Amino acid sequence: MRLVLKSLLGGIVVAAGLVWALPQWAPAQAVQWVAPDNQGLTGVFAPNQSLSGLSLIPVGAAPEHVACDSNKTLYTSLDDGQVLSRAAADNQWRLLGNTGGRPLGLRSDGSGGLFIADAIKGLLHIDTTGHVTTIADSMGGQPLKFVDDLDIDDRGRIYFSDASQRFDYSQVALDFFEGSRTGRLLRFDPVTQDIEVIISGLFFANGVTLGPNDDYVLVNETGMGRVHRLWLAGERAGQQDIFIDALPGTPDNIRFDGLDTFWIAMPSLRASLDAMAPWPRLRALLSFLPIHLLEAAAEPASFVIGVNLQGEVIYNLQDQGNAFHYITGATPCNDTLYLGSLRTDAIGLLPIP
Repeated sequence: MRLVLKSLLGGIVVAAGLVWALPQWAPAQAVQWVAPDNQGLTGVFAPNQSLSGLSLIPVGAAPEHVACDSNKTLYTSLDDGQVLSRAAADNQWRLLGNTGGRPLGLRSDGSGGLFIADAIKGLLHIDTTGHVTTIADSMGGQPLKFVDDLDIDDRGRIYFSDASQRFDYSQVALDFFEGSRTGRLLRFDPVTQDIEVIISGLFFANGVTLGPNDDYVLVNETGMGRVHRLWLAGERAGQQDIFIDALPGTPDNIRFDGLDTFWIAMPSLRASLDAMAPWPRLRALLSFLPIHLLEAAAEPASFVIGVNLQGEVIYNLQDQGNAFHYITGATPCNDTLYLGSLRTDAIGLLPIP
């Protein structure tokens, strides 16, 4: 009996030792972080059914984002690398080209082509013939692991996010379970061909957009539920502040309407992410699980907000019962808002309120 108890005790000690030691070999080297304020769906974020009137445009698997140009031509990209365009005149999708990666953020070049933030291939350009040119896929000899979104100023400089230096597009969940904040906002200068880091230490750097007159640039920090602003011109040039924070969702892409509103898509709610913030060892152990199980911890939402130039919420568009959910991009084009999603095979459209 004493031998049995001794063996059992020894087994418990070994198992406890393994549980204690395992995190150091975990895929996610989780660190502790403090969750920001989160009041949930209350106040200006109160639930509603504003998105219940969405119309859908079938296109194909996972149209993450939509861009449009001055001719009202729409552009989107799919999870197999296809880049598609749809002229206003015929309403038919045509294949513009294929990046061979995973194109995410899109911006019109004004001539029928696109600048593309490709999570796998880097910063790209595709012309009207479908020819793809790589603008940047590394920095300082190190590959850009996760190029996510972009915008371009009047001087042709490209502001783009590098979501994570630790994990790539196939490992998004691991970045959130780790919390190591390696995201960056970068700027590419076409004259010098140089790339510089202009904001670092972001918990998953995501959507990027320039403000009025290129006075400042905004970048979404998804893991912290907030939007950073870096002033580029005027007396405040070089200063950085928070444009809006304490968002109850995870801000993905952001787009300026050119006048007075920034549209922010939030594909999921923050509650489950915040709950794990104080438990790095648990997050490290959970990171041994398959990625698809980690992704199941997210709380998908149908959620878009419009924010004015003062960082105040002026539009709150929701419909948490809508099958069109996990909205990753909201692009204003004339009087219509076009919505992208990683969990649908269509683009949503809604008249701008």
